[in-house]
Amino acid sequence: MKQTTKLRQLFDRPEIFVLPGCVNAFETQLVEWIGYEACYMTGAGTSGALAGLPDAGLLTMSEMVTNAGYMAQSVDIPLVSDADTGYGNAINVRRTVHAFIRAGVAGIHIEDQVAPKRCGFVAGKQVVPTDEAVGKYRAAVDARNELDEDFIIIARTDCRGAVDGSLEEAFERSKAYRQAGADIAYVEGLQSMEEVRAAVAEVGPPIMFTLLALPDPPAHEDMEAMGISCAFYPGLARRMAYRISWEFLHDFKDRGVDALREWEAWEDSYPWKHPEPPHRFDIAGFPKVRELEEKYLSPAELEKYDNSIGLYTPGEASRPWSMTNKKS
Repeated sequence: MKQTTKLRQLFDRPEIFVLPGCVNAFETQLVEWIGYEACYMTGAGTSGALAGLPDAGLLTMSEMVTNAGYMAQSVDIPLVSDADTGYGNAINVRRTVHAFIRAGVAGIHIEDQVAPKRCGFVAGKQVVPTDEAVGKYRAAVDARNELDEDFIIIARTDCRGAVDGSLEEAFERSKAYRQAGADIAYVEGLQSMEEVRAAVAEVGPPIMFTLLALPDPPAHEDMEAMGISCAFYPGLARRMAYRISWEFLHDFKDRGVDALREWEAWEDSYPWKHPEPPHRFDIAGFPKVRELEEKYLSPAELEKYDNSIGLYTPGEASRPWSMTNKKS
């Protein structure tokens, strides 16, 4: 089944699904390994991780598509990607949609901000006129239908938090974008659960939001009961990793190898999920490389595994030293 078809089925079913955000192919593989049904490429995370830049419209379409392609092609679950403002007017949007489809992405969201845009959580947002945005979504849908009618077009409005924006205008825009053919309404920047409920009632499903800014985000079952299509967490795969990296790097800078030994001891004692945690090279696909080698290479070539040493051997029960307590 095509990834686009899988994603469409997830949005069409009554049960909610979780859409965790990632910034690279390895995080996407980790999400798939753990059992999530879909994944997302965050624009803010990609800007920071790929180029060390803020999410302010500084990455180009080709940079975003390249990263999304690596991620989409590394897993067998559908990937939704941030496509910013579509990287130009309605004519540019056509090329953008074609590029993401050809990269293997299953769906994108395009926002109605002016260019250069900015992260939806950052003040100073401005939106284009409604008719201009409608033209871009119409162009996106037409471009989609030329290559893959199952590809998902998500229309994101940032009007709620934009200059001179309002909740009522955000609702009207979302309805207009759906009338233009967009599959999913994505209303960004809602300030309370009352606004979320009003959006569901006024715009209707299929609809999605980012709710992490709310002081008390709802449980998934409550979101499902409201008619929200997916539980969307744009930076989920890296959210806690930043803090761990920050703490460890500070500690290592101060104490060197002593800090490394203590963190390795913590890793040894950590109650990992599943019977055994996979080695990161397992997740990246080294066992598949060995499987293909055994299929296509000569027996003499395969002797390399017996005649060499390493901390990891593809296809065997290898673990990092810190997980095996190997000290020799």
